[in-house]
This record gives sequence, structure tokens and C-alpha cells, in this order.
Amino acid sequence: MSQMHQPTALSRCPGCEEPLESGDLFCGACGYDLSAVPPPPDDHPTIVINGAQASVEAAAGTAPPGAGPTGAVDWPTAAERDSTNTPAPVHLPGELPGLDSTGVPLSGHATVMPSPAGDFELPAPASAPDTAVGAPPAVPHVTDHRSSDPDPVAPADPADPRTAPPAAPAGTKLCVACRAGHVDTDGYCENCGHAQPRERDHMEQELDSVAAVSDRGLRHHRNEDAFAVSSAALPDGTPAVIAIVCDGVSSATRPDEASAAASATANEVLLAALPRGTHPQQAMHEAIVAAAEAVNLLATRPGRAGEHEAAHRAQNAPACTIVGAVVASGLLVVGWVGDSRAYWVPDDRTGPPARLTEDDSWAAQMVAAGLMNEAEAYADERAHAITGWLGADAYELEPHTASFKPDRPGVVVVCTDGLWNYAESPQEMARVLPPDAAGRPLHSAQVLVGHALDGGGHDNVTVALLPFAVPQQGAGSG
Repeated sequence: MSQMHQPTALSRCPGCEEPLESGDLFCGACGYDLSAVPPPPDDHPTIVINGAQASVEAAAGTAPPGAGPTGAVDWPTAAERDSTNTPAPVHLPGELPGLDSTGVPLSGHATVMPSPAGDFELPAPASAPDTAVGAPPAVPHVTDHRSSDPDPVAPADPADPRTAPPAAPAGTKLCVACRAGHVDTDGYCENCGHAQPRERDHMEQELDSVAAVSDRGLRHHRNEDAFAVSSAALPDGTPAVIAIVCDGVSSATRPDEASAAASATANEVLLAALPRGTHPQQAMHEAIVAAAEAVNLLATRPGRAGEHEAAHRAQNAPACTIVGAVVASGLLVVGWVGDSRAYWVPDDRTGPPARLTEDDSWAAQMVAAGLMNEAEAYADERAHAITGWLGADAYELEPHTASFKPDRPGVVVVCTDGLWNYAESPQEMARVLPPDAAGRPLHSAQVLVGHALDGGGHDNVTVALLPFAVPQQGAGSG
């Protein structure tokens, strides 16, 4: 239990030797703190552990010299004067300044600092608001210096407007090159003029049993390829997996729009026809015809134009190639127009791979006519000139379809010439296709695209992979 400190009775100030009056707490001449006056020199102060009566006797000087009460410890007298012949101040434990566990000075304690003249100056009392009598003292706010987190209620420092990046206008984004300019509606930075990556520059998609990857390549300024992968349920509940790949004709107008329209339309037609029970080969034919009509519509414009203008537009109408594959009930169906291809690669690489499509190209015609062998034809600069495509200026639409019933599991590779230019023969395609392609179709498609990019990436590169599993005995319709 704390007690009030009693003043020491002295006749003269220990600091300046000025006379004192009874009851003085401070010297009127020098301000000496009389409450800190040490006991007389012949007294031996003790710290009492047990009992308060012994402390009373020691203070009164009635205890025998050198003997303390039971449990008390006698301590030697501390040096009471320094080099200035000023007695050292004595403080009670409650008057000593202290720190709490966080290192902050405890409230209610003031440190008394000596003045240059050697006197002690009292700190000025802190002003405090009026407090009701009997009210508990206010608890000061203590900041935990051990935590590195900022005060949650402290306001954040405002950003320096000279170094803060400019805010992008609504609906725009910052340039990926300079990180300062804004991208205009044409896809170029207003500050450095750098062309921004388009969404179609690199695309990937994976379903449970089919995956596709498309990349702009290293030489083209945009990706004019497109793909669609999906799955549907046949009337008997068995799944049908679909992959469509299209390659925009660069010499035509808006080839990227043509490939996107064709792939999306063909996929939609197959998704609608297969659940109705349409044979997959017939559904593929219908899908290619519908894709061609979608590309033809791109050549028209709103309003009615003159015959001369319409004929001029038809000469350079949007165009693309198409190749698709459907795996359903142990049947593999492919369809194509142009020079995009489909390959078959068995899981057991000891079996022979095969190319499932024939190009609509100048080189293929030369080989078919017996005028050149395949090596000679594809070495010619006219080799990749296509003779069939989707578009308003196509000579005649001739969709090609074929059905296969593989007797072993494998993978169907559906791709544009941006890939097969670097793995043209079935054997070359089988060598670059990872052995675990059936279990990791997306990873394997990424590997194939990387192979084309490593080879030079002269064209857009798109590939879709469809794993083919042989139905178990007794499964299927017969």
C-alpha cells in the first residue's frame, strides 16, 4: 500500500546553507528538493523485508548499532557528496523514472535534470483538462514500438505528384514498353508508339480431353490464326470431342476476322448437330459449309453498294483455310479446305504415324498430277499457294471429309502450316510430339508451338491435340 512521503526536519538547506522553516518542502533560496535529503551520516539505512516496526525504529535511531530486525539487511552508507560538495539526491522508489515493457517512459514520473549551476530545476507541471473528483486517471495511449506495422488509423502519406505515374483515362491502359504512355484505340502507345500485345497474340485453351495453343510467331505483326475446342454429348450419352483450326489468308483483307468467324461458326454447327444424332462426317461437312457462309458475309457492308464497288471488294474478300477433327464413339472424322493439316500419331511410337489430309495447294496439285515429286514441289516458291479456301472470292467450295477407325490409341494433331512447315512429314511430327501427349495435351501443344518458334517462327502457329482412346470391347454401337 503506497503512503504519502513525509518531509525531513532540517534547520538549514543542504545546498546553500540558508535557514529553513519547519514544514518546508523546497529551499526558498535555491529550490533544493528537501524531500530528497539523505538521512544523518551516523544512520545506517536498511531495506526492511519483514515488518514495518523495524523501519520505524531505524528511522527513530532506537535500534542497536549494527543490528537490524529479523529479516532486515544493513547496507553501507552511499557517498553523499560529489565533487561540488553537493549531497546526492535521494529518491523513493515511487519517485524514480521508469520504462514500461515497450520502452516508453511510465506516466506520472518526471526526470529532474540539474541546471548548469548545479541546482536542480523542477519540471513545469503539464497542463491537463479538468477531471471530476474521484474519476480514475486517464490512461495514456502507448504505441507498441516492437511492431513494424504502421498505425492502422494513421493517414497514409500522400503520393508525390512529381513522381506518381499519371492516372490512365477511363477505358485505357498503360503501355507495356515504356509504362508511361496510354494505349490508344488502335493499340499503339501515345508516348513511345510501341504496338501493344493483342489478346490473340498468344492463346491457350484446355478441356478435359482436348487442348489448343495459338501464337503470333516471330515475324508477323498480328495473329491471323484462330481455333475452337469443345465437347458435346451424343444421343447415347457418350462424349464427342471437337477441334477446329483456321488460318487467315494474309493476302486477303481482314484475315484475322475470317479465321475467327469460320472457327466459331463451325464449332457451333457441330455442337448443335452431334447431339441430334447427325453422323459426325455429315456434321463436319455442314460445319464447313456454314463456316464458308460466315466468311462470305464479312465481304458485305451495311447498305447497298454499286456493282463496281461490290466486284472490287470481292476480289480481295476476307479468306481463310479450315481443318477440323471430331472424336466420337471410336470414330475419327476430319474435314478441311486449304492447306491446314491433321496428323495421326499413335501412342506406341513403333507404329506408323500418318497424315490424314491432302493440301489444296499448288504443290499438292503438282504431285497429284505426277509432274513433280513431293520434295521438288515443296521446294518451289509456289508450293504454298493455296487452291482452295473459304471466302467470297473462292473459285468453288469443295469441303473434304474423311472417317477413320484407329485400332490403337493415339493423338490427333490439327495444325496450320505455321507448325507443319517445321515438321512436315508424319515421322517428323511424331518425333517432336512429346511421348505423353495423350495425358498432357496442353503441355504437348505448347511444346509443338515452341518447336516452330525455335525453328524461326516465320508464320502464325496454331495446333490442337485430341487424344484418341480405343473403345473397350462391347462398348459402342457395333
